[in-house]
Amino acid sequence: MRVVAGKWGGRTIHAPRGAEVRPTTDRVREAVFAMLGDDVEGSILLDLFAGTGAMAIEALSRGAAGAVLVETSPAALSALRANLASLKADGAVCLRLDFREAVRRLSAKGKAFDLVFLDPPYGKGLVGLSAELLSRAGILAPGAVVVAERAFRDPVETLPSGWRERADRRYGDTRITLYDIPGPCGQAPPGGQEQENR
Repeated sequence: MRVVAGKWGGRTIHAPRGAEVRPTTDRVREAVFAMLGDDVEGSILLDLFAGTGAMAIEALSRGAAGAVLVETSPAALSALRANLASLKADGAVCLRLDFREAVRRLSAKGKAFDLVFLDPPYGKGLVGLSAELLSRAGILAPGAVVVAERAFRDPVETLPSGWRERADRRYGDTRITLYDIPGPCGQAPPGGQEQENR
C-alpha cells in the first residue's frame, strides 16, 4: 500500500501478514478523500479501529492537524507505530485500548474531533454501536464528519438521530458511508489533541 496524495504521497504503508488486519485499499482511500474534500485540512481526527493507520496517515498527509489512533491488535499496532515513525508523523498518538474504553477516556478528557473513521471488523454490528458511543460521549465537534466502512453485504445499522448521510458508495465488497454531524453531540466541551501515548 502507498499514501495516495499529499506531503507523503507515494510513500509505502506496511501491513502485517495474515487476515487479522484488513487495510483499506488505495482505491477506496482515494475515493473517500475525494468525497471529504476540504473537510480534511486542519482537522483533528479519530481513527477508532486504526489497523495499519492507513486512513489517518492519508488524512495527515493531506493536511489534518492531528490524529488519535486506537488499536488493540499487537501485530497491527506494531505496523502502525512503524508506519508513523517512518513518516515522522509527530501529530499522531496511538492508544492501545478497546474502542469502548478509548471513547470513555477521550470523553473524560474533554476531547473533540472533526473527523472520525469507523472501520471495525466486518459483520459484527460495530458501526452502529461505536456511532452510538461517540454520540453519547460528546467527542464529536459541531460539524464533524464520520466515515463508516463496512462490508457491502452487512446491514446498515441504526445510527444516532441527527446524523445526516452525505454519501453512500460501493467499491467491490466494501461500502463507504459519510455522515455529517450538524451540531454538538453530547455535553463534553471541545478539547485539544490527545497527548496520551501507550
